Parts: sequence; C-alpha cells; structure tokens
Amino acid sequence: MVPNKILNTFDNKIFLIHLPRIMVFVFLILQLLGMINYPGGTIWNENSSNYLFTKNYFSDLGRFEAHSGEPNYLSMIFFTLSLFLVSVTFIFHYISVLTFFNKDRDKLNIKLAVVGVFFSFCGAFCLIGTALTPSDLVLDAHVFYANNIFHSFLVTALIFTIIIYRSVLIENKYAIGYGIFFLSILSYVLILHLGPGPRESQGALIFQVISQKLIVLIFILSVVYQTFGFNNLFQGDDNHSN
Repeated sequence: MVPNKILNTFDNKIFLIHLPRIMVFVFLILQLLGMINYPGGTIWNENSSNYLFTKNYFSDLGRFEAHSGEPNYLSMIFFTLSLFLVSVTFIFHYISVLTFFNKDRDKLNIKLAVVGVFFSFCGAFCLIGTALTPSDLVLDAHVFYANNIFHSFLVTALIFTIIIYRSVLIENKYAIGYGIFFLSILSYVLILHLGPGPRESQGALIFQVISQKLIVLIFILSVVYQTFGFNNLFQGDDNHSN
C-alpha cells in the first residue's frame, strides 16, 4: 500500500507513540493559553470576566468575537492552531496504525482497519472544519463539524475495539481502553442529541460544557493509553532482536 511505502522511511514509533504524547501536551498548553487570553462572556452572561471552565465551551476560544463583544483574536489563534496540529497528528497516527495492522494474518482485521482509519480521517477533517468555522460567524457549519468529530471517532473507536480484541498483535486489554472510549463517545453523542440545549437554562449549559470537557479528557487519556500498548510491543520486539 502507498502509506506503507511512505511511512517505511520513518520510525513508526514517532507516529504511534512519541508524536501523540507530545501533541497531548501541546494541545493542553495551547488550550490553556487560549483560556487565559479569552476576554470573557458566556451564552448566559455576556458580562462575565475571563474564561469560565464550567460555562464556556472549548469552541468559545475559537470565536472571532467573545461573548462579551470584545475581539478574541489571540485566543482564536491558539484554538485554531491546536486543532490543526491535532488533526495532522491523527492523520499520521492512524496511517501508522493501519500499517501496523497490515501485519495481521486476519484479513478481516485489515479490512476493518481501513474502514476505521477512513473515519479517523473524517474526524481529523472535521477538526479542521471546526477550527475554520467560528461559532459566532457560521454557527450551523461549526456545529456540523464539531458534532461530526465525535460521530466519526465513534465509528473508529468501535472498529478498533473489535480489531484489537481479535488481533494477536496486541494485548486484548487494550481493547478495553478502546471499548471505554467508544462507550464514552456514544454517551456524549446521546447527550448532544437528546440532552438539554445550552440555551434552555444555565444549568443545561453547565451540563453540556462539563460533558464536553469530560469527553475531551477521556479522548486524551485513551490516546495516551494506546501509546503504552504500542510501546510495550516495540520493547518486546527490541528484546527479541537482542
């Protein structure tokens, strides 16, 4: 496959282990910088000062103008940069995941991996779409891309839960991590579609914002957890070669 020919010139450890770990750190730093520089305001209170962790969405950081009416350029730059970097990381990471599972003797696993990686690319594309559609300028497009990040990775998480469970290449315990990731995204998707809207009440806003923060945290922990699985495999291969 073409991805194999391209990535065989690199060390897969970079894309499966080191880059995702580094990018988690970079993402958190950029989000923190965005929060620090956010002028203020929420959906329910335009006069609130600074970024409120339980009342401001991550997407508020990407607004052209804060809810307070003040320009939000610096925060928007940090937010946009973070999503672009995460998107590129996911693309390289999941191409490397595909090349890894190409070693599987189970042909069904290889076919499933192609589908799972396709949906991860859809999720990565939606990350970029979310970054390029500030919610105060193009709300419908922003909501479309933001929601489809989770729809896409919901499919990816389910597929790789099945693949890892079936595969002899990686320990089954890492299927549990992906399984928890899948159930968490599923719960959040149900909240998005069936939960109270953030404009119904301030309590509903807090519920939605905290739910978003939790799923992003689980997303991060899942990525880091999987890197340990790949790291153990590479260490095992190194020990066998020695």
